[in-house]
Amino acid sequence: MANNVVILIKFLSLFVLILAASSDAGGIAVYWGQDVDEGTLEETCASGNYTFVNIAFLSAFGNDTDPVLNLAGHCVTLNNGCAILSSDIKSCQDNNISLFDYIWVQFYNNPPCQYTTGNVVGLQNSWDVWTSKVPATSILLGLPAAPNASNNGSGFILPSKLISDVLPAIKNSTKY
Repeated sequence: MANNVVILIKFLSLFVLILAASSDAGGIAVYWGQDVDEGTLEETCASGNYTFVNIAFLSAFGNDTDPVLNLAGHCVTLNNGCAILSSDIKSCQDNNISLFDYIWVQFYNNPPCQYTTGNVVGLQNSWDVWTSKVPATSILLGLPAAPNASNNGSGFILPSKLISDVLPAIKNSTKY
C-alpha cells in the first residue's frame, strides 16, 4: 500500500511538472504529506523548487462531519498533534509558497465525480459544485497521470481526451 502511494505521488508530481512546462502555468506544485521520508514541510518550501505545496490529504469530510487530516506519520491530528506544523506553514508563507489559495480535488477513484470514456457529465457536474461552493482562488483538477496510478484505472483520462473533452467543459470557470 505504501509503495502504491509513493508511486502515485511520483506520477502526480510528474503530471504537474508536464502541465506546468507545457502550459506556461508559471509554477511547480508538489504533493506533500503522504511520505514521512519526504522531509518536513519547512524543508520542502525552503528547497526553492516549488511555487505551490499541496498539503495532503483529508481522509474524511462533508456531510456535517469534522474533517480528518491524514499526514502519514508527519503528525497525528488527535489532541492538536499537528499544531507543530504551524511554524512550518509560517516559514512557507514567508518564502511566498502558496499553501491554501488553491483546492486540489481528486476527480478519480470516485465514480460519480470522474470522467468515464466519452462522458464528461459526472466530472463537469462535480466541477461545477466544487467551483460554486468552495471559496478558493482556484480549483485544481486532480487526475491520475497513468492508468495504474488509481484504483483499476479509475478516472484516468488519455491526454488527447483531456484536451478535447474535459478542458473545454471546465476551462471557462473563473476558478480554473
